[in-house]
Amino acid sequence: MTDSNTAMRKPDSDLYIHPGAAESLANGTHGDPFSVLGPHPVEGGTVIRAYLPNAIGADVLDRDSGRVLGQLERVQIPGLFACKLDYAAPYRLRIRWPWGEQEIEDPYSFGLLLGDVDLYLIGEGNHRDLGRCLGAQVMTIDGVEGVRFAVWAPNARRVSVVGNFNGWDGRRYPMRLRQPTGVWELFIPRLKPGESYKYEILGPQGNVLPLKADPVALSTEAPPMTASVIADPTEFEWQDHEWMAGRAARHAENAPISVYELHAASWRKHGGDDGEVYSWRDMADSLIPYILEMGFTHIELLPIMEHPFGGSWGYQPLSQFAPSGRFGTPLEFAYFVDACHRAGIGVILDWVPAHFPTDEHGLARFDGTALYEYEHPYEGFHQDWNTYIYNLGRHEVHGFMLASALHWLKHFHIDSLRVDAVASMLYRNYSRNEGEWIPNKYGGQENLEAIEFLQHLNEVVAEVAPGAVVIAEESTAWPGVTQPVSEGGLGFAYKWNMGWMHDSLTYAALDPIYRSYNHHTMTFGLVYAFSEKFMLPISHDEVVHGKGSMINKMPGDHWQKFANLRAYLSFMWTHPGKKLLFMGCEFAQWREWSHDRELDWFLLAESSHSGMQHLVRDLNRLYQAEPALYEQDCQPAGFEWVIGDDATNSVFAYTRWSADRTPLLVVLNMTPMVHDHYRIGVPSGGCWREIFNSDAEGYGGSNVGNSGAVNADEQESHGQPHSLDLRLPPLGLMVFKPDVS
Repeated sequence: MTDSNTAMRKPDSDLYIHPGAAESLANGTHGDPFSVLGPHPVEGGTVIRAYLPNAIGADVLDRDSGRVLGQLERVQIPGLFACKLDYAAPYRLRIRWPWGEQEIEDPYSFGLLLGDVDLYLIGEGNHRDLGRCLGAQVMTIDGVEGVRFAVWAPNARRVSVVGNFNGWDGRRYPMRLRQPTGVWELFIPRLKPGESYKYEILGPQGNVLPLKADPVALSTEAPPMTASVIADPTEFEWQDHEWMAGRAARHAENAPISVYELHAASWRKHGGDDGEVYSWRDMADSLIPYILEMGFTHIELLPIMEHPFGGSWGYQPLSQFAPSGRFGTPLEFAYFVDACHRAGIGVILDWVPAHFPTDEHGLARFDGTALYEYEHPYEGFHQDWNTYIYNLGRHEVHGFMLASALHWLKHFHIDSLRVDAVASMLYRNYSRNEGEWIPNKYGGQENLEAIEFLQHLNEVVAEVAPGAVVIAEESTAWPGVTQPVSEGGLGFAYKWNMGWMHDSLTYAALDPIYRSYNHHTMTFGLVYAFSEKFMLPISHDEVVHGKGSMINKMPGDHWQKFANLRAYLSFMWTHPGKKLLFMGCEFAQWREWSHDRELDWFLLAESSHSGMQHLVRDLNRLYQAEPALYEQDCQPAGFEWVIGDDATNSVFAYTRWSADRTPLLVVLNMTPMVHDHYRIGVPSGGCWREIFNSDAEGYGGSNVGNSGAVNADEQESHGQPHSLDLRLPPLGLMVFKPDVS
């Protein structure tokens, strides 16, 4: 303690800072705190300053021994403390607050944190591991444990880290600006994982912005809370080495890929519709056995990056590096992915580089300027979704999104990213009226920056994440989506076939009496089926927003609705292209999907619904057992029409060929009439076994068929030397295979 004479004595002038700087500290507007706080050499020693609003007093302690080196004195303004030491030494502060004492190393006693290479790569837009560079990184510096914070905000006048650890007071921990990159950094000693934090940012006009979540946070609070969370740095011990080594073959165009798409929050809940969502560990225990039983090769998760509004289903994410806190910690998400891989199930993750929401705690006007988004609303605002559009022409934003993609692939072993809304990225006039869009530099409608980004993304993924693939949801006729970048394409592995989906669903929804007039909608997809590497999607988009469930799209009475859906799904599984089906469609849920409740699992007590589920299970097994159904999915040699023009009877017949030229004959009758003695040409004689029939009694059908096998007649038909005399079930699909035993 000091005596009264010492307390009244004027401090050494070396302790003072410029009055303007002192005022800026008090007002929270000082943009360069390291210039006045922490240790500074002066004649005869070192001055240490600390700005500690509301503190009663503080001492400087030797970092190693704890010996008192000096007592900080109040100077100039309330909360500013300083003292002069004879020599420089590592130290910590013992601060006396009204509520007690705290010992901590001085954040302003540490030197530069980020290296020149990191800063260069950030500015270049090619830092491939931002999740381990920016954000909150638990680490030890100079033997001191703590957290290094770093955030890109080049136009801010001041950025501070705030949380419970400093009373959310932006004056306490202002950061250091690293030019020319525009990254702010600060190491805060003794912070631990689990602490919530945000950034308080002073915009270029001197205004304090709403508190911002960390764009590169690795963990977040669960909504409706919006703070970022210091993530546990513990590395997950992966056990999926065998899967990772062999997954490239599982994603090849000659491999069977059957995807179960699901929304994690509404697949199942504890206690039913109003219960709690499953955690990642719950999902591992329940979902994985279900997927194995149903025979899907992959699951696809709607975006699980943290998003503020559950009703966006994850498609308006704000934390592009953090799994949602709704389902558990990042380590628990890693556990789920690892469990899937060990069970032989691939994990696809929906990823959204097209747009982001306008929530004030997010990326919108992050440093007071249009930093992540385009400035002009004709470029930077999606009218359809009321969201902002990433300015991918800005190097740092390009790099931010690239690093996000790599983060999921590398650190969470995700097998594939399905890029949402690619069409909205490719066209500057997407969903805009004339005069409401800005042409590119050549006067065209193409978004050149987005094209460059997508090409770069696909090239880098192929380089750094072997075996992982990227899938495009692209709804237009943009050429070369799945062509290699070296050949002028975008470089995606697969593209959702939206045209097939729209045409075939339009046909399936028609009353059979009208189908003969729309026969071409089922055959047209084969005109372009091999122009890209396609995936056939019956996704969440087809069972929401008043579109109704899949079963409710089907015409006819109760029996016909189920028969129509069985036939339609069978057509999908035997059509060229990889498969994707949204949850609930596999057992014909009546209600339109809602993110607020779980699926209607109780329906499986009814034979028609359990029969539909068994059909999908058997389709998956048939699909994977028969190479003709997948080996040449992307090759014209894998498909041949036998009957494509029988509009009168609404009958379709085609042959699928394996790479070794083993055929499967597929016959589809889309009327509720039984067709007896329907003759269809086949390439060889002998016995043809009926290996699948969607009208089987076990699926809820009428059991019309061909007693399991048909002998081919030596009668030419449809250009083939032999033919089968078949009985076609109503609203049914059959698959025949030549018996070579």
